[in-house]
Amino acid sequence: MTGTDDGGVKTMEVDGKQHKDKKAEERWNQLPWVEKYRPDKLDDLVAHDDIIQIIKNLIEQDQLPHLLLYGPPGTGKTSTIVAAAKKMYGSHAAYKSMTLELNASDARGIDVVRNQIKEFAGTKQLFSKGIKLIILDECDAMTNDAQFALRRIIEKYTSNARFCLICNYVSKIIPALQSRCTRFRFAPLARDQIEGRLTEIAQKEHCNTTPDGMDAILRLSGGDMRRVLNLLQATSMSSDEINGTTVYQTSGAPLPTDVTIILDLLLNQSMQTAVTDILKLCGTKGYALVDILQELTFEITALDLPGPALATMLDGMSDIEHRLAFGTSEKIQTAALVGVFVKARHQMEMASE
Repeated sequence: MTGTDDGGVKTMEVDGKQHKDKKAEERWNQLPWVEKYRPDKLDDLVAHDDIIQIIKNLIEQDQLPHLLLYGPPGTGKTSTIVAAAKKMYGSHAAYKSMTLELNASDARGIDVVRNQIKEFAGTKQLFSKGIKLIILDECDAMTNDAQFALRRIIEKYTSNARFCLICNYVSKIIPALQSRCTRFRFAPLARDQIEGRLTEIAQKEHCNTTPDGMDAILRLSGGDMRRVLNLLQATSMSSDEINGTTVYQTSGAPLPTDVTIILDLLLNQSMQTAVTDILKLCGTKGYALVDILQELTFEITALDLPGPALATMLDGMSDIEHRLAFGTSEKIQTAALVGVFVKARHQMEMASE
């Protein structure tokens, strides 16, 4: 008899004892940690308890509506609906036959909606009963024509299938689709929700961690569980110890000590000196200006600065970040950043006189 152990590795019963399938174990160990530790059950998810409880109740009462799950990346949208589907269908074979998953990597123009999705939704399985589930991940990348075609298919096949739309930006979904779905927003994960899972996985993988290393991973993740696990795995492979310095070096984010140096230059040095020294530091360490802007935002909002000066800094930094998104010169934008702080300093001097 075959089964799976707690880690998800296939096992086989021989002479009353469970033995691991060596090939399955090898494949399991080679998986990226993001996939290796993806929750299989709704109870394994670490956040959004209210949403999960509502979905559980809907499944148990056999009243699952069309769903629209939206929110930032790495917050558990796909994991939630996949775990819900496994709860609905039970066996792996039933899950595979009753579920259609399409991602942004698949072609999802109007032809796919009219053919593949329509064909799957319109046919019934011989040996399976219940409704089918169609999961459209990153559906904000679908064209408007495809979304309008999907609207009609959702109406036509409601008796036979349920649709779950997943996206990062709900504003890119046409109102006609939004109105046909029950919407759930997945917010970025809180630090305390991530911390326990991060510690558990680090122990399972025998990672040599330090408190400042774990703190750095949590700080850099921004509530993205996927980024947490990728950063933990990358740092464990590049260094013997996962500490604050190795985490920042692996991620390419500016070290806190370097951010402090840059902030000191911006607040106290002349424009020429600040521009020269910041460009030299970024060139030596390989920092991207957009990453420095993100770290500076945390630093200056924690300082006790006058309101007008803080508003000038944040407004100017947002303009610089916007311009960087269009591929402008980092050298020129670095000078613009220094100019923003010089202007704010001048405001503070005028106010103190």
